[in-house]
Amino acid sequence: MNHYSYIALIPILPLASFLLLGLFGRKYFKAYAGLLGTASLLAVTVLALITAGQYFFEDGKVNGVYQKIIALKYTWLQFAPGVSIDMGIVLDPISVMMLVVVSFVSLMVHIFSLGYMKGEERFATYYAFLSLFTFSMLGLVIATNIFQIYMFWELVGVSSFLLIGYYFDKPSAVAASKKAFIVTRFADLGFLIGILILSFHAQTLDFATLIERLTAPQSSYFMSISTASFLGISVLTWGLALVFMGGAGKSAMFPLHIWLPDAMEGPTPVSALIHAATMVVAGVYLVARLFPIFSTSEAALHLVTYVGLFSAFIAAIIACTQTDIKRVLAYSTMSQIGYMMFALGVAKQGGEEGLGYMGSMFHLFTHAFFKSLLFLGSGAVIHMVHSNEMKDMGGLRKLMPITHISFLIACLAIAGVPPFAGFFSKEEILLAAYHTNKMVYAVGLFTSGLTAFYMFRLYYNIFWSKEAHIHGEHHGEGTLSMKLPLIILGILAVVAGFVPFSHFVTSDGVALETHIDYAFSALPVAFGLAGIALATYLYKTANDKPAAIANSLGGLYKAAYKKFYIDELYLFITKTIIFNLIGRPAAWFDKNVVDGLMNGLAALTAKISEMIKGLQSGKVQSYALYFFGGVLALAAMFLYLWK
Repeated sequence: MNHYSYIALIPILPLASFLLLGLFGRKYFKAYAGLLGTASLLAVTVLALITAGQYFFEDGKVNGVYQKIIALKYTWLQFAPGVSIDMGIVLDPISVMMLVVVSFVSLMVHIFSLGYMKGEERFATYYAFLSLFTFSMLGLVIATNIFQIYMFWELVGVSSFLLIGYYFDKPSAVAASKKAFIVTRFADLGFLIGILILSFHAQTLDFATLIERLTAPQSSYFMSISTASFLGISVLTWGLALVFMGGAGKSAMFPLHIWLPDAMEGPTPVSALIHAATMVVAGVYLVARLFPIFSTSEAALHLVTYVGLFSAFIAAIIACTQTDIKRVLAYSTMSQIGYMMFALGVAKQGGEEGLGYMGSMFHLFTHAFFKSLLFLGSGAVIHMVHSNEMKDMGGLRKLMPITHISFLIACLAIAGVPPFAGFFSKEEILLAAYHTNKMVYAVGLFTSGLTAFYMFRLYYNIFWSKEAHIHGEHHGEGTLSMKLPLIILGILAVVAGFVPFSHFVTSDGVALETHIDYAFSALPVAFGLAGIALATYLYKTANDKPAAIANSLGGLYKAAYKKFYIDELYLFITKTIIFNLIGRPAAWFDKNVVDGLMNGLAALTAKISEMIKGLQSGKVQSYALYFFGGVLALAAMFLYLWK
């Protein structure tokens, strides 16, 4: 354990960077804030890679099984014997994998931002917020205790609020940051209640002990939580559903997804950080962390499956109609996270039945590279044309060759075209669904075709469609610091799928003997190629065919473009029902009854004081008169009582 002590530097370095830049950056380090923040993340990434190498190839595997290693642990708050909030660092396949993903993607975002955010007045503040976000995510993935993960979970929410609302003088950015914060707070309330339910019955907050006690069928802890019920549903299922509610909020699953498209109001590198490998996959990571417990409740797994599946499908439909390139990518993220969720839902604990679990984690890994590449590429495009709208783009492949090639690679990867990274992870997810639930497989397969279609719709509208006409000043593809992350992530989007992931990250720590089933893969690849072909036919050159199809679909297209009016439904519920039917009567009661009662008491007190204030006249003669009057009254009373 001692030789892992350096791992404490992984969360400490970005925390130190946040404090240094947040307190002194604007005054003392304004010119070097980006370099300081980036150097910190470079060190963190190197340490994460060293940790991964040491864990996966030296210490982690014992008798063919990857173990949980507690690298650091101390008790912070002791509530009762065995029940305490511990702060520590756990190393196991998913936490080590997430350390690498979070630190690496954050490093790419830091480097890209050196050029993209250059000249911003609050440049140092921006890097301070990035460091806080990275610290929060790293603390979340290495947590040894379910309450430790909750504390960092909330810190992620705070730091994402700061990043989304970075342009605080822009009303839409302020509204988006508040929306993200409020929606995820409601979800996190469910998470907190779920934590209390599970920890109360398991009598522990420690992850390892919690899993051990709530997965042993003969243990008294498992019996108490599985036999107790509420509304005919076991308390175990309630607890897991509420924990999943927190994960669904953070990972923007239906119906808690409404904050995600609006979060695009933050700087584009922030979008890459939040929507690629960090904040939005926190929910997937949470379900994976507690997966042994989830696997004991079929109802909880069904919830994860169908919420993930519906989210993947509806987000893909909406993405086909959006015209803001960052919103297309936001709904794409929601769809891909849905893939990861339903993959966990169709998995079981242990052996080949854990294929869905491995596929989910594999897709999380590959998605991090190609989705961050897509967002950073879109940032380079926006930097060039000063617009997010597709109508202002087209023909940029000649002006932006590096961005064009890297964006194309990312589109091929997310479309599941071999040999790009997304093909391998999607193939595992669809294979797991095929063996478990044919309906889930069919919807997932159709969604993969939609994914290829809307991504190449985006690609052609940006880089082909029409001749480029850039008006006003533009900066080309940007600085070297903007191009380098695109090149690195482009390479990873090609090669990441060849990582033998099934040997490292599985549901029970035992390597899976997986291989590519080419006969099975033919249909998913065909769907992907069909989506690409349709997008090529409709969008490679400017024409009236897309508009004609949109008109023929009529209300269906409009509903998808309006995101199925889910935002409007929330506004109706909040403004019309909650504010008018609950808020207004409550305000009337507060103003007229509560305030009225207090005001009445105050008025009565003032009236009485007005009546008796003459007693305090300041005249000695009056006081003497009152004194002798009192004496006479007392004498009369004593005479009366004596008689």
